Amino acid sequence: MEKDITKNTGEIVIYTSADGTVHTEVCLVSESLWLSLNQIATLFERDKSVISRHIRNIYKEAELELNSTVAIFATVQREGGRQIERNIEYYNLDMILSIGYRVNSKRGTQFRIWANRILKEHLVKGYTINQKRLFEQQQRIKEMKESIAMVERSLLEQVETIDEARTIVRLLSDFSCGLEILDDYDHETLATEGNTGTRAIVIGKEEFMTVVDAMRRDFDSGVFGKPKDASFDSSVNQIYQSFGGTEFYPTIEHKAAMLLYLVVKNHSFVDGNKRIAAALFLYFLEKNGLLYQSYGSRIIGNDGLAALTLLIAVSKPEEKNTMIHIVLSILNRKSS
Repeated sequence: MEKDITKNTGEIVIYTSADGTVHTEVCLVSESLWLSLNQIATLFERDKSVISRHIRNIYKEAELELNSTVAIFATVQREGGRQIERNIEYYNLDMILSIGYRVNSKRGTQFRIWANRILKEHLVKGYTINQKRLFEQQQRIKEMKESIAMVERSLLEQVETIDEARTIVRLLSDFSCGLEILDDYDHETLATEGNTGTRAIVIGKEEFMTVVDAMRRDFDSGVFGKPKDASFDSSVNQIYQSFGGTEFYPTIEHKAAMLLYLVVKNHSFVDGNKRIAAALFLYFLEKNGLLYQSYGSRIIGNDGLAALTLLIAVSKPEEKNTMIHIVLSILNRKSS
């Protein structure tokens, strides 16, 4: 049975004869070259009836099989000022070359040389693309392993008892719907930007520090929230950075993710960096109208936030992008 193929599924390459008198569009589909009956007749300078007779004889003598050498291409033609789609039989390279031998045409030899070069280039190009995809897939697998390693390190470095281990597993499962990250890796859908298009409200260092001051009464520590250096100023300024009028972190989600990461990792305070980072993350989302979902529940629960903050704390510097993308994926998934 003849195959139905649309020309749009492949590539079009232009063949020009050595003497420059023949220019024809050759379809490159399914790793073969295809021409219609009219094109073959033009290529070999023979009448269509002659080409048709050779094709019938090739099939009759079982030199080639019909199923593998002919396909129906849906082709748009212009007739009487209108565009009409017609189904036309196209023949692959094996048939084209067999006809070329039978008509003893020099152009048959020229076309064969050209076709072999085109197919070789196509195969090399395809190999290169496949190699690139393989490399990208290996990189995603590496990132998946790194993400799993972060969880393992959090358990090994932060947990002292079985009860604590169970607690952290529960924390992780609380936002596991957000951490369908492994599936996102596999399908190349890990978020790199936020969903919102509204401009973020600018919150200065002084306003953030009022949140830190309000937290002090809940923690029995004389050094809780005490700045060590000016790095907190730098963290706040960085999320609003821009160049040439374009913000580095254009969405609310991206700014929130960067704020959480930077406050945790910069260790700007003598004590309470993770707690402060989590609180400021929630405050930033609330001020920008993103903390609560349409049905009233918070975009991320306390347990989920604790686990996420812990993962950031034990992550390595080279895992920064991974952590930012995880936060973005969670926020995007919850807010969609």
